[in-house]
Amino acid sequence: MQMKKIFALAAMAICSLTSAQAQSAAEQLDYKPAPYMFIGIQGGAQTTFTGYDQLKLITPTASVSFGAFFTPTVGARLHVNGMWDKQGYRPNFEYNYKYVTTDLDLMLNLFTLFGKETYYPLNVYLIGGIGLNYAWDNDELINSAYNNPFAWEDNRLSHNARIGAMLDYNLAKNWSVNLEVSANSLSDRFNSKYSSKDDWMLTAQIGVAYKFGFKAKPAPAPAPVVVEPEPEPAPAPVVVKEEPKPQPVVKKPEMKTEIFYAIRETTVTASEQSKLDTLIKFLKENTDTKVTVTGYADAGTGNPRINMNYSKQRAENVAKALTDAGIDASRITVDAKGDTVQPFSENDKNRVSIAVAK
Repeated sequence: MQMKKIFALAAMAICSLTSAQAQSAAEQLDYKPAPYMFIGIQGGAQTTFTGYDQLKLITPTASVSFGAFFTPTVGARLHVNGMWDKQGYRPNFEYNYKYVTTDLDLMLNLFTLFGKETYYPLNVYLIGGIGLNYAWDNDELINSAYNNPFAWEDNRLSHNARIGAMLDYNLAKNWSVNLEVSANSLSDRFNSKYSSKDDWMLTAQIGVAYKFGFKAKPAPAPAPVVVEPEPEPAPAPVVVKEEPKPQPVVKKPEMKTEIFYAIRETTVTASEQSKLDTLIKFLKENTDTKVTVTGYADAGTGNPRINMNYSKQRAENVAKALTDAGIDASRITVDAKGDTVQPFSENDKNRVSIAVAK
């Protein structure tokens, strides 16, 4: 009972001190504490749990990460960790191999989640994520005298599920130091031993993070300016203006011509020539109009590359016929859709050039 009271008082003191520091620090910030991005590096040690002397299995490890905090509470990172791992068999045989783990982690700031402020110099992040682990270079065990039927050769690819916590302290606006401890669940036989359940790796690392992309705090709103009302001027005399009569809108003449083709044909046939002649006559009579010629091909035959070529030739042949008839090329625009656009529901009708003059 006495011990519980001591822990409760200590927790209250830490919360009060942290809250006071946060309020003081938040008032001095000239930027919003989120969103921002960060790059981090870490180094430390790891061990994979097995039936061997655990202290002898501790090996160095290192990490690099890139991520962002979208709000003061919620962030995410891409975290890559790896170096060497070690296992052993009693009484004194040990073997080494290499690994690398890539995880996508969710990060929750417990201080801003449960606290009243949006910024604290000291923060605790809860981290959880999933990813893949790749291990290789298991030659020391494979080439040893141990006949282990569960030893993997060449490489070993497994899942990685992570849960952990990070203590992070802001040294300055862009820099912080951290201590992270995480437990990683990997596929069985990661350590070349069979246990019918996941293998577990524990990592402990210290690191440094560079934070960037902060946005400036909005400037405080200026105090309202009180303006004394000016005396109302005498009303100006009402001048009734005669509204101009609306002018009739003269609609510009337009014309749409559809020229159809047989399969694999790109030249205008005799049966369609009359449509082209009518279009030429219209353009000569309406010299301020322009025309857009768009070629198409049906999707039911050929392939996209061939059909694009057919549609382009069809449009260009119509445009050439117009210029040969004396229509200035500056009034003509050529386009080709291939079989990407089908203007008609009937497949064969989509072998067509459509000219719109207006």
